[in-house]
Amino acid sequence: MSAPNHSQWANLITEQRNPASEQIDAISTRDALQIINDQDKTVAHAIETELDHIAQATDIVYYALNNGGRLFYIGAGTSGRLGVLDASECPPTYGVSPELVQGIIAGGLPALTRSQEGAEDLLEDGAKALIDRNCTNQDVVMGIAASGVTPFVIGALQHATSIGAKTIFFSCNPQAAKKVFANVHITPKVGPEVITGSTRMKAGTATKMVLNMITTTTMIKLGKVYENLMIDLTPSCQKLIDRAQRILCAITNISPEDSAQKLQDAQGNLKIAIVMTKRAVSYETARQLLDKHHGNVRHALEKTV
Repeated sequence: MSAPNHSQWANLITEQRNPASEQIDAISTRDALQIINDQDKTVAHAIETELDHIAQATDIVYYALNNGGRLFYIGAGTSGRLGVLDASECPPTYGVSPELVQGIIAGGLPALTRSQEGAEDLLEDGAKALIDRNCTNQDVVMGIAASGVTPFVIGALQHATSIGAKTIFFSCNPQAAKKVFANVHITPKVGPEVITGSTRMKAGTATKMVLNMITTTTMIKLGKVYENLMIDLTPSCQKLIDRAQRILCAITNISPEDSAQKLQDAQGNLKIAIVMTKRAVSYETARQLLDKHHGNVRHALEKTV
């Protein structure tokens, strides 16, 4: 697929004018903010209609990550930045390797802080970005393109398909997205932006919400969460050390002082500390239980030794 011509761009939902904001430059600050807020309220409802597709995508990602694969987000501009953001937050939140979820943005690292116009225009650049990361058929590639026509993203999806990798496509332009092959399409209809074509607004909000949903639910399924607590966090700073101690207190009902000591006994590993405390076992036994149950704390606590 080549870059879209003028008529293709003109027909995209995200390029249409929003009647609700046509006079936004002539009203008060408070009224302008009300319009933006009212439009933002519609995003969650648009995503709700795509929950079945988001569930399908999440199951694909979970299967891949649980079997040695990786998740690659790939996008340009705001879409690319949001993919990099979500990927970068997985290691400190869930204690996973930075290799597990990776964000790729057209234009590379400079594009994270400064727009790299034109970096998204070549199909082959998207394919090369995956080749450079040795993408295989064990991996999942999620293309993110609010417009649905970004060549860099489409080229990556085409390459991923050619090597047998599973693919997911996110776009806020359902009609354009239909022309792009992917195993799963996620296409919330967020409608025209408050500022025409400014997809960092509603489309960007929808993107962040969906990416959060996919990785959060995947990490839950991978055993990185017990109840609603992030038990596989990396206590790499004082805030996270304190959070780990509070999580241990909440799960085991021990005192803050005892939780600090128990974490020390567990060599800073919160999951081991939980199993040690709840099952009254040694460090080595707790570690073995977790290994037996693939790191799943609930299974380590509830199933027989």
